[in-house]
Parts: sequence; structure tokens; C-alpha cells
Amino acid sequence: MSTTSVQVPDKLSARDRTTIGVLLVSAFVVILNETIMNVALPKLMHEFQVSPSAIQWLATAFMLTMAVVIPTTGYLLQRLPIRTVFILAMGLFSAGTLLAGLAPGFEVLLAARVVQASGTAIMMPLLMTTILDLVPTHRRGAVMGNVSIVISVAPAIGPTLSGLILHSLSWRFMFLLVLPIALIALVLGARLLPTDGERSKSKLSVPSLLMSIPAFGGLVYGLSGIGSPDAQTHQVALVSLAVSLLFLAAFVLLQLRLQRTDSALLDMRPFKYRQFTLALALMVMAMLSMFGVIILLPMYLQNVRGLDVLSTGLVMLPGGVLMGLLAPFVGKLFDKVGARPLLVPGGLLLAAVLFAFTQLSETTPLPLIIGLHLLMSTALAFIFTPSFTAGLNPLPHSLHSHGSAVLSTLQQLGGAAGTALLVGIMSAGTVAAAAAGKGEIAAQTAGFSNGFLVAAIVSLGIVVIALFMGKSDAGTSPAPDAADAVLAKESH
Repeated sequence: MSTTSVQVPDKLSARDRTTIGVLLVSAFVVILNETIMNVALPKLMHEFQVSPSAIQWLATAFMLTMAVVIPTTGYLLQRLPIRTVFILAMGLFSAGTLLAGLAPGFEVLLAARVVQASGTAIMMPLLMTTILDLVPTHRRGAVMGNVSIVISVAPAIGPTLSGLILHSLSWRFMFLLVLPIALIALVLGARLLPTDGERSKSKLSVPSLLMSIPAFGGLVYGLSGIGSPDAQTHQVALVSLAVSLLFLAAFVLLQLRLQRTDSALLDMRPFKYRQFTLALALMVMAMLSMFGVIILLPMYLQNVRGLDVLSTGLVMLPGGVLMGLLAPFVGKLFDKVGARPLLVPGGLLLAAVLFAFTQLSETTPLPLIIGLHLLMSTALAFIFTPSFTAGLNPLPHSLHSHGSAVLSTLQQLGGAAGTALLVGIMSAGTVAAAAAGKGEIAAQTAGFSNGFLVAAIVSLGIVVIALFMGKSDAGTSPAPDAADAVLAKESH
């Protein structure tokens, strides 16, 4: 591993600002597609005359592909220039988007979603690694605040956007309206992004690549299916989880051995940094709560309150917009005060709102629900930027790409786990309430209350972890020469 120092200038050049701007826009577009399909699934099921279990694969296959591809990005980003990786990511995403928009049948649309997800998986680690390499540590919070818009707002407004499109246009326009933006970003990136920078010459570990497929793909598949009411699907999910954990253990052991020669597919050394590990655990809890609520709240609005898809999306929209507006402000605040003063109140507010959600009924006023969702979005804004910025800041240059890949992988797993856990608990609570003699609406309300309660308890873990993070970690990072030299010594 090279010990070459990477000097990060105190101010961003015009070229660096352009690079980050192109990557931010591109990442927002590709992440948006992760949740844009959820609202359209019932309509597509009717369009293609397929079963509910089959149509669900349009969302499941996207998550599975993301989980399998993201762990490889640490290796890609060390071997290839920014421009090459960007062209690969946006080229795959654009090709998948075009194929999806023109898909003549379900099978082609499913294949298109896999191609889309392959490009999406590469984009977020590319964006984070580039920011870590270009932005000085004491300014990363402000820039990472814009990344929070991509991570949190894009998934939140995906269902709203798809609801608006489906209200008056064909489902194909969910892809055809995005395609021109993706192509413009691809052309701009191909012209403007840099090709320079030191590259690793490590060889691809084929056994690691083969192990990562059942390890990460099986884990997401198992988490996605474990909450299914269908007994057979539930059993298959449990088997998938067991097998994936075995492969995951083997994968980690192999990476620990390979990283001694700087040839790991996904380097595990970021976990040696305490701040990174704590921030990662905190981020998983936040993603679990957010993705669970993104699923539960729309289900409550439609199943209990009787709102249509468009109205549901409009109820959720103000929170997504607020999160986007707050993210840059929170990032600048992080640069001044560090993570803990933001994470602790953010975690407490999130827990309070989720506990309030447990009291929702079939007569709760919609303005109150919108207000609670706005408070939840505020809490998440105070959690996301400080957690992943504080976690990635201590890493030396040589671990930027692998740290970003690990973070993105765990975000996917946290989202899948949150969806599976909370939907499973909600379903079980609904069944138990119905068995106790409650009516259909009352039983569903009880089920949603149980799901929100578990999310609230999980969110308290954010507060506990935040208390163990550095009191003032803004603008701190190890000297690149010293940190990289230590890693180089470990490699040999």
C-alpha cells in the first residue's frame, strides 16, 4: 500500500466543486429510483398480469443487486479513475432506465431494474470517496450535508414523485422522465471529471467476489422475506439468513487475510477506528427507523385512513423537503460543534416522535400527522450528516473507498432490516388484535402501533451510542502520512 501523502487544499477549486456537483446530482437521480417503484407495484401487477409475489421482485431484485455490487466498489475505486467509475455507474443506470421505459414485458422490466441497481450501487461510494479525497476535514460537514439530501430525501420523495406521475401518466414515464437528466449528467461527467490520481494495482480476489454474492445478497433477501405472512416464504427467508451468515463469516475471514497483502475486495481495517464503528452502528439504527417508517406510515394512511396513493405522497412530501433544507445547515453546524451535540437531541426527538406515532388512530387529524412527520424529518436531519461524517473523518486516504463501501453496504442492510422487522411486527400485532376480537381497522391500528413502538425503542439506541462518540470531533482527522504509513506496515 502506498504511503504517498494526499494533500487536501484548504479551499475547493472550481474543478473540485464541479466534480462534487456533478456527482451529487447524479447520485440523487439514481438513489431516487430505489423507492420510486414501490407505489407503482399494484398498477404494474395489473398491467403485466402477474402475482403479488412476482411483482415484488421489482423492488427485491433492486435491493439484492445493490447489496451484492456495493461491496465491490471499494476495490473499483482504488483501481480506476473517478471518471471511469462514473461512466460505468451512469452508463449502467442510463441503459437500465431506457430498457425499463421501453420494456415490453415483466421479465425485461425486471432485468432493467437489475441493470439500474448495478449503476446505483456504485454511485454512492463514489460520491463519498471523492468528497473525502477532495474536501478538507474541517469543511466536510457542510459538503456532507448535501450528501444527506441524496441519502435521506431522495428515498423519501420517491413515492411522492411516482404517485404524481401515475396520477396522470403511464408508469413508463417514471423512467422516461428521469432518462434525459441521467444522460445529461453522464455527458457532463465524461467531459469534466478527472482521470488523474494514484491507482492501486491489486488483483481482484475472485473467491471474495463469489462469496459476497450469497453473503450480502442472501442477507438482504432473508431480511426482506422474514416478515412475510406466507409460511413458505418465511421459512425460505430463515434458511437464506442462516446460509448468508455462514458465507459472511467466511468472507470476513478471507478479507482479514487478504488485506495483509492489500488485495482484499472489501478492507476491514476501517473497523479499527472506534469512531467509524460507532457511527456505523448508529447509522444502521437510523436507517432501520427511517425505512421502516417510510413503509409503515403510507400503509397506515392508505389502509386505516383510506387515502389514495397521490394523497399519501403529498402527506409525506413536506417532511422530505424539510430534511433537504435542513441538511446543509446541519452540516455546517457539525463543522463547528461536532457530532454529539447534534446526535443526542436528534435521537431524543426521533424517539419522542415515534412514541407519538404509537398513539395514531383512525381519527387522528391529518395536520397532526404531517406535523409529526416534519418533526421526524428534523430529527433525521440532525442524525444522518453528523453520523456518517464523524465516522468517515478519521479514516486515512487509503481507506476512504473501503470505508465508503462498508457504510453504503450497511445502509442497505439497515433499510432492509428495518422494513422486514417493522412490517413483520406490524403484521403480527394486527393478527393478534384480530384474534382478540377487534375489528379490522382497530386491529390494523394496533399492529401499526406495535411497529412504531419497536422503531422508537431502536431509536433510543442512537442516543446511547451518541454519548460514546467524541465530544468534539469536528475538523479532526489523522495525519495522512502517519495513518497510511501504519497501514502500509500492517500490510507487510
